[in-house]
Amino acid sequence: MNESQIIAGCKKNNRSAQKALYELYAPKMMAVCLRYSKDDDTAKDLLHDGFIQVFQKIGSYKGDGSFEGWLRRVFVNLSLENYRQEQRKIAVYSDYSKDETDLYDAPEDELLDIGDIPRNTILKIIQEMPEGYRNVFNMVIFEDMPHKEIAEHLGITEGASRSQFFRAKEFLQKKIEPLIKKEFL
Repeated sequence: MNESQIIAGCKKNNRSAQKALYELYAPKMMAVCLRYSKDDDTAKDLLHDGFIQVFQKIGSYKGDGSFEGWLRRVFVNLSLENYRQEQRKIAVYSDYSKDETDLYDAPEDELLDIGDIPRNTILKIIQEMPEGYRNVFNMVIFEDMPHKEIAEHLGITEGASRSQFFRAKEFLQKKIEPLIKKEFL
């Protein structure tokens, strides 16, 4: 079955098409879930819930743009909604103070030198980030969203988004510097 046949089958609630879609995209969508979650168990829950949503909403996919892009958006939105629910539960918004200024701004194109650190190590470091840092970092780096759009999605100011991104880069840099130094010893 090719992708368009799988999608057509999923629109008809065909179980074998749903299984084929899952097998085709689960690894990529798991990577998305892992980037937005604090641990593997949460990522697995998001993956499960995401595919349930995909199967329920697949009728809304009209074939405009890539299917993978549409699928990815479902998983990113689900991950962000999960984050917002968690924030409501703990009712602590210290990372997202409305009074944040751009004091922590840094040039957007300032790249981190990660050397030859394995991808899994980088993913684990991203998962260790405070949720605010992690979400903004993922949205900038992996979803290529501008800070204005991030601010709207997360209900924060654009300055807070920039600040969170800067802090995420600092966090990542501090974690990977010792690993890079080990490479050269």
